[in-house]
Amino acid sequence: MVSKTKFNSLKEFYPFYLTEHSDSVCRTLHFIGTGLVIALAVAGIVTLNWKFFVLMPFTGYGFAWVGHFFFEKNKPAAFGNPFYSLASDFMMFWHIISFQLPKKMEESKKRYP
Repeated sequence: MVSKTKFNSLKEFYPFYLTEHSDSVCRTLHFIGTGLVIALAVAGIVTLNWKFFVLMPFTGYGFAWVGHFFFEKNKPAAFGNPFYSLASDFMMFWHIISFQLPKKMEESKKRYP
């Protein structure tokens, strides 16, 4: 089973991560959650209020897990690879805003059909 595979790098993990996010609603929820996490980080830095930082994991994971449990219907990749998964959230966010995601999704489907 692929999800039990040991990944040796983020570059190796990211294509698998994308295959675990094939549902567009799940990806949208990840995008919203990651965007809010970035906004909370900026707000925390600007206001020097630590409460914004406390909210970050609940906000990010909250949106992501709703996407996985109700739309993607799979176990979040963060459960098996938390650091690669967190980095991949930001990579996917960048690929969405830079319009690279469709190409990256196609490449990942070839690697993990």
